[in-house]
Amino acid sequence: MPTNNTSKLIVLDTNVILHDSTCISRFQENDIVIPIPVLEELDHFKKGNESLHFHAREFVRSLDSLSGDKLFNGGVQIGPHLGKISIKLGQETHHDLVRNFSPDKTDHHILNIAYCLAKDNPERTIILVTKDVNLRMKAKAVGLLAEDYKNDHVKDIKTLYTGRRLIDDISSGTIQKLFEPESTVDASELDQDENLTPNEYFILRNGKQSALAKFEKQDNKILRVNRKRAYGISPRNAEQTFALNALLDPDIRLLSIIGKAGTGKTLLALASALESRKNYRQIFMARPVVPLSNKDLGYLPGDVHSKLDPYMQPLFDNLGVLEIGEDEHRGDTISKLLEEEKLVIAPLAYIRGRSLVKIFFIVDEAQNLTPHEIKTIITRAGEGTKIVFTGDIMQIDHPYLDSHSNGLCHLIDKMQGQQLYAHITLEQGERSELADLASNLL
Repeated sequence: MPTNNTSKLIVLDTNVILHDSTCISRFQENDIVIPIPVLEELDHFKKGNESLHFHAREFVRSLDSLSGDKLFNGGVQIGPHLGKISIKLGQETHHDLVRNFSPDKTDHHILNIAYCLAKDNPERTIILVTKDVNLRMKAKAVGLLAEDYKNDHVKDIKTLYTGRRLIDDISSGTIQKLFEPESTVDASELDQDENLTPNEYFILRNGKQSALAKFEKQDNKILRVNRKRAYGISPRNAEQTFALNALLDPDIRLLSIIGKAGTGKTLLALASALESRKNYRQIFMARPVVPLSNKDLGYLPGDVHSKLDPYMQPLFDNLGVLEIGEDEHRGDTISKLLEEEKLVIAPLAYIRGRSLVKIFFIVDEAQNLTPHEIKTIITRAGEGTKIVFTGDIMQIDHPYLDSHSNGLCHLIDKMQGQQLYAHITLEQGERSELADLASNLL
């Protein structure tokens, strides 16, 4: 066991490793203990193509590169200025825990190891790090310190970049210039040029005069934003106008759109993809399957397509909206695109292995992705590809993600200010008055 009394002793749960396989390098000089039940759980995840399987394999490989017998005898140094890592074998349930924690759950074995370490090392601070809220509560109930893994957390979602803002008291002359043929003004006329973000959108207002605009960093200009239609869909508010502008802009290669149910995120993205389909080889539309375990899908009846249909149905619902319009041939066009696989709708796991060259790629329900999964998707983008992430950060289905740790928030926080990136937060519901009322009050 590590003997440095000045450092903390971190006991890692399996879900932390499956979230970030590089986690052992994130605890600075503190020592790390891997309970043997964690390695047993990782063994169940070593085969497969999901990010969970990737993290399991990567972690075991990195542990093996450090290894030797010292992992079980005193621990090994993780790296320069980092602590030691060791593996702790299971042991009899401590008499303090026997009455309340059955030995048939892996979580209880992990909890027991952490508890015994605390009892055997009273001079050290022992912390169980897990993304399982229930396990954290159990640990605290028996007097153990327990924390979430927060390396990739967004500190305050209330200050998360929205991609748009309202600026009052703009001079009438500036607004008038935006409606002249050039439709631009110098950014300095807003008196906020130091705080402007590339591809940020504005509602500029002076009394009854107003204009929608966007900051173009390359020329340091403010450009007027016109309301555009996309595949028969017209924006119903300023936010949707901004979203359509970014979706149809070929220079914006990465876009995130967040908003509550009914704000039009997915519909706008799909309509824009169909509107600009001639510029792309294919349109991919995907969403993560939550629950992430293939076991959960196994309980559903039918073949693999039947099992996945319930997860993909919301995407087809949006296609159904687009098929109903003034153009009577619109439905035939969508059917043809699906038949020719120019438009592909599939679970995210099915898309990952494909070549993303000249693709309009929409990832729906992206709030259920981890930061690593977001990174994996973006780094697969080839030439001419546009990636759009949509989601609602307040409706997360992933058992180990929340509004601070999900990949969508991480993306917004890290990509803000990049020339190829834009973001829009949609707040006004447009699905129906009833849906908006429920979203706000329930």
